[in-house]
Amino acid sequence: MQLIETTIQGIKPCDEAWRDKATARLEQLTMPHWALGRLMDLARDLAGMTRTLKPDLSRRTIVTMAGDHGVTAEGVSGFPSEVTVQMVHNFVNGGAGINALAGLSNAKVVVVDMGVAGDLSDLVEGGKILSRRIAAGTANMAKGPAMTREQAIASIEAGISVANELAPATDIFGTGDMGIGNTTPSTAIVSVLTGAEVCKLTGRGTGIEDEQLKHKIEVIESAVKLNAPDASDGIDVLSRVGGFEIGGIAGLILGSASLQKPVVVDGFISTAGALIAQSRAPVCTDYIIAAHNSVEPGHKVMLAKLGKEALLDLNMRLGEGTGAALAMNLVDAAVKVLTEIATFDEAHVSEGNS
Repeated sequence: MQLIETTIQGIKPCDEAWRDKATARLEQLTMPHWALGRLMDLARDLAGMTRTLKPDLSRRTIVTMAGDHGVTAEGVSGFPSEVTVQMVHNFVNGGAGINALAGLSNAKVVVVDMGVAGDLSDLVEGGKILSRRIAAGTANMAKGPAMTREQAIASIEAGISVANELAPATDIFGTGDMGIGNTTPSTAIVSVLTGAEVCKLTGRGTGIEDEQLKHKIEVIESAVKLNAPDASDGIDVLSRVGGFEIGGIAGLILGSASLQKPVVVDGFISTAGALIAQSRAPVCTDYIIAAHNSVEPGHKVMLAKLGKEALLDLNMRLGEGTGAALAMNLVDAAVKVLTEIATFDEAHVSEGNS
């Protein structure tokens, strides 16, 4: 817990003075007032996060956390759990969705084994992925806690350590995930932390049919009842109905915030990690940029809890960090709005009537 507490103590709110400076400049740009809308909102936020009117966010790292889930034994996913380890190899070989989209924003993809139920030692030893392995997948939360409290703490601290390790070469982080079955624990987390009904939050994940969806809802409801997570304690929630990669994402967000680096949070699973981070340190949300609206029905409830509005709405549900990769381009656009558009005075352009 020491690393978690030290990290949380180091998180400072975004700097309102720099936000005000950005607002003053943005209001004088050669255009009608706030004509670029949410790009200008984002530019102001970035100034507050980075404490400068000329943020350099050119070094971008998307961290894809991977882990397996014992609850897949309950038949909640349309894919078998061995797909997780296969997809990690696909990431390394450059053949996944995240690889294709990360290239658009010149973002580096770093894969972290948080607890994949398969042998990835060749990739770790070859320097292809990072290992912060807690165990070979979580326990089945339908039968008892997904992990011990100690494992939950270790997963968060692992995510913090990844942020610290990558920070010297990273200006802005993105979150991503890989783990067959992980919409099930993510749905349990949002239900516990928001009080919303499981039946209104549960989506089709990998594309399950109606009967399997009904079964998935029953499994989540039963697991929440059985494990009785303490909604006031995010670590307890994580340990009882969470996942190792979700804890890793929470830690990455906490670490990024403590380093005053923006973090672009991907979709449903990443936002479950953000909820765990928020539960430990509400101020960390100052550094969160919500990438997109997932088609998972619980995602909007998650974003409301975080107090965030997503930048994109493209009916996406892939995960991996793909939404974060796309949103990085909007971050770049917001920086250019702040730094490259001239003010009326600089361009010697007459202002309109107020």
